[in-house]
Amino acid sequence: MKIQNYILILLIAFSCTMCNSSKKEDVVSAEKISKTDNDKHPVLTPEDSLKLVNHEIEIKGDVEFPLKLSVDSLKKMKVVIIDNFKVVCQSGEVKKDDKICKGVLLKDILEKAKIRQNGHKDRNFYIVARASDDYKATFSWAEIFNNPTGENTYVLFEENGKPVKNGEMILICKNDIKTGPRHVYWLKSIEVYKVK
Repeated sequence: MKIQNYILILLIAFSCTMCNSSKKEDVVSAEKISKTDNDKHPVLTPEDSLKLVNHEIEIKGDVEFPLKLSVDSLKKMKVVIIDNFKVVCQSGEVKKDDKICKGVLLKDILEKAKIRQNGHKDRNFYIVARASDDYKATFSWAEIFNNPTGENTYVLFEENGKPVKNGEMILICKNDIKTGPRHVYWLKSIEVYKVK
């Protein structure tokens, strides 16, 4: 009788373990599905894309001189030519390959707006590049002003000899390994915030 009870307890424990492991597999597969769904970008019609176009970008937040910049005002700044820029998404797929682009360094734009610093040791700021669809990419003060990233982050207004569609501007960071995550299409604003 004791052996039968012992075997029964083992069978119950084994079946409970199997149920729990199947639940874990369900959770893992649900997580995989939701991650996959989150990685997909919605496909927009040309009309929907046009609704997201901005003809000005706003520089705001902890800056002394808030700015509104258009393509024309960017062209009056120090324009830089960028060769061979590829937009590489997180999976490694090349989404876009620009042979030549024109733009302005983000660093130059931020210097024009002048970050509101209390002395040269006040460096705890972060910069948010925000798109019309609320996509965001972030940079630290140190990345822009004390790192090679500062010499490789641009607001583009021209790609392959043509204006970026309908006057829109794009923010890119050329020295990222995967350039897609900080490729901000339909750029709307550049926001500076102090870390608190």
